[in-house]
Amino acid sequence: MTDVGAQLELSHALLYRYVESKEALFELALRYAMDPEAVSTLEVPLPTPPPGHTLDLVKKWARERAALPILSAALASRRSKDIGRELGEIIDERYQFIEHNRRLLALMERSALDLPDLHAFYFGEGRRTQVRQLADYLERRIRSGDLRAVSDVEVAARFIVESVAWFAWHRKADPDSAMIGDDQAYQTTKELLLAAFVPEGEGRP
Repeated sequence: MTDVGAQLELSHALLYRYVESKEALFELALRYAMDPEAVSTLEVPLPTPPPGHTLDLVKKWARERAALPILSAALASRRSKDIGRELGEIIDERYQFIEHNRRLLALMERSALDLPDLHAFYFGEGRRTQVRQLADYLERRIRSGDLRAVSDVEVAARFIVESVAWFAWHRKADPDSAMIGDDQAYQTTKELLLAAFVPEGEGRP
């Protein structure tokens, strides 16, 4: 709390007018990253949340905001009518989600190192589940002959996830990548991922 107060140039005592504890401060930060406008309606000081409350808040957000319906629909379909368009829309969906929620994801990812329950949910139920779903999609489309074969679909799925994450999120914090604009990052990421997986003449840009 002292460190946060120093960063905000607030006294220790003044910080406690807004939150009762470091646990309340963490929940406030999460709420702000989820919906900045909603925070303005909260009564202060924000009380210390009961055990499990903050994790429930994250899980509720994930159920409502972190679903990937385009990927889910592709998994429910046995074949693709247009593989280039289908994979392109899956990439778009993930890119837009990561770019829009990058501050919240950064907060959860860093905090998960010190919070075992959040770590288990964020990495286990969240990111790893999405990687497995994407790997399942790739495997099905490779088996049907729509996508190029790869030596390891799990690694290939991770390649897509991490490529999107770097250009949509981590690039923002890299001082040596300021010359890359948002449109450049998005268009190039999508173009290269489609080129890596979609055969020639199958809807690639």
